[in-house]
Amino acid sequence: MDMSTKATTSRLGQYLTLLRPQDWIKNGFVFVGILFANVWRQADMFQRVLLVFIAFSLTASGVYIFNDLFDRDQDRTHPTKKNRPLAAESVASSTATALMIVLWLAGLGIGLVVGRNALLILLTYIGANVAYSVGLKHAVGLDVFVIAAGFMLRILAGTVGVGIPPSQWLLLCGLMMALFLGFSKRRAELYALTDDNIAHRRVLHSYHPVILDKMIVVTAACVILTYSLYTMNPVTIQTHKTDALIYTVPFVMYGIFRYMYSLHKHSAGTEPSREIFRDPHVLLSILGWLLVTVWLISRT
Repeated sequence: MDMSTKATTSRLGQYLTLLRPQDWIKNGFVFVGILFANVWRQADMFQRVLLVFIAFSLTASGVYIFNDLFDRDQDRTHPTKKNRPLAAESVASSTATALMIVLWLAGLGIGLVVGRNALLILLTYIGANVAYSVGLKHAVGLDVFVIAAGFMLRILAGTVGVGIPPSQWLLLCGLMMALFLGFSKRRAELYALTDDNIAHRRVLHSYHPVILDKMIVVTAACVILTYSLYTMNPVTIQTHKTDALIYTVPFVMYGIFRYMYSLHKHSAGTEPSREIFRDPHVLLSILGWLLVTVWLISRT
């Protein structure tokens, strides 16, 4: 491989790092609605949700670039984030800005194709993340709620955005799950706290481990409770023509408990979207839940 080819490959790698495709797994939340509304067999509906997934992935990558642009000076003081393309100045800010605009326009354009509601949700997602980067990330508690809002917007994009009425219990469960992951992320960051970290994320100075542990326990209990109530809801039973979804609750419980164990035992959880691949127990509980759920609702 000649020098020019190596340089091109390295440059593409830097751009790929900016886009963070490994975090697109978060956008899988858009498929929750089509699964639990029992319309996943409808090809046209599945296509619309797939378009929403693509739109959210492009839009989210634009948001990641915006965050890196806004935080590049702070990232230079962080032990690992200093290697990000913008902090390391391996990608020019002007180039990153142009790429961000292209990604946002492409994502919003696809959202508009899906429908006006999908477009509004994507615009709300961008606005919320801009507000988070500009100042809300320093507000204790509110910072986690903004992060949770991102997950909720994904669920709404896959339901309201494509014309699927969302289940109130499922929305509440999604909110509790998002808050659980958000507070767990802050707790893991406290475990890894150093003088450099606290300068990089000032809000950590205002969090106390005991308070975060209580918030984690409350939200974990709410996840299990709201999901259990969803499975026993008469509307759910009527929609799926089965009352057996209650048997998927143990998978949810084990996944939550194992995640909490990894958080305290291995200080995991700083990147929730990646932790499921690092702990085979969490990954298998998610796969087991998904397989059993699909099996139960596909029998009707």
